[in-house]
Amino acid sequence: MTKIGVFFGTDTGNTRRVAKDITTALDTTKAVNVRNATVADMLAYDILILGTPTYGEGLLPGLSTGNATESWEEFLPTLAGQNFSGKKVAIYGLGNQKSYPDEFVDAMFYLYEQFKQCGATLIGAWGTDGYHFQASKAVIDGRFIGLALDQENQKDLTPERLDAWLKMLVKDWN
Repeated sequence: MTKIGVFFGTDTGNTRRVAKDITTALDTTKAVNVRNATVADMLAYDILILGTPTYGEGLLPGLSTGNATESWEEFLPTLAGQNFSGKKVAIYGLGNQKSYPDEFVDAMFYLYEQFKQCGATLIGAWGTDGYHFQASKAVIDGRFIGLALDQENQKDLTPERLDAWLKMLVKDWN
């Protein structure tokens, strides 16, 4: 049986709520805040679904962005030299298209790059149609590298987007 792990970074709770929706939809284990995780925790899964908000002008959440606790900023360096070959990784990110149109969901890119360097297979690219932003590091070859969500300006679209993305992921790993 394929083991699916859901990990997220958050300070306000929006990314955690999406993680909870994912675990409910997939009927999988409880989502884990990355501040409470280890590399060994992640390596225990075949498939990882990782969530991150983008802070300010394209930053990962962490102590330097004013988070009350550690998050992805502090966790990603612990992945250096780790081997995630044979693991599939899907990423979702939260951002704000209106307030930060030039950095929309940029933080997804940093997760993507780190897990790619560790040998993971990245899945879950998502189209850019229906979004209104200027630039994003998370767009490669005309598609987001994962699911982009805007809980400030397009919250009503989140359930539909999340459902479609999860159905696509299930096809990718089966």
